[in-house]
Amino acid sequence: MGDAERKQVAAAAAVSEDLVRDALMGVVDPELGLDVVDLGLVYGIEMRDFGLVVVRMTLTTPVCPYGPELIQAVVSHVEEVPGVSQCQVELVWEPVWDPRTMASRDAKTALGLFDDF
Repeated sequence: MGDAERKQVAAAAAVSEDLVRDALMGVVDPELGLDVVDLGLVYGIEMRDFGLVVVRMTLTTPVCPYGPELIQAVVSHVEEVPGVSQCQVELVWEPVWDPRTMASRDAKTALGLFDDF
């Protein structure tokens, strides 16, 4: 293994789920004006070998008009994280997204969903 390959492997090893989550907080749903993390649309982040990151996520609805735009934004933002070589989005529909239980407190407040905080 050459020096360039060693550097690439080391950079990929330094990528953390927290760094990827921070990048995903920059992906805003254009319809709701909130990021995909606070909305609870990100169900999981998997770090694989050689800098591959798989983001398991859903959309607000299966017919979300911004679905392709959101997926591309997720890929773009994650691939900007140093050490990430590629991002793949695994779109899932289970569990069904419910902002009352999946969104952050700030997102619930912004969406007007109040519960007993």
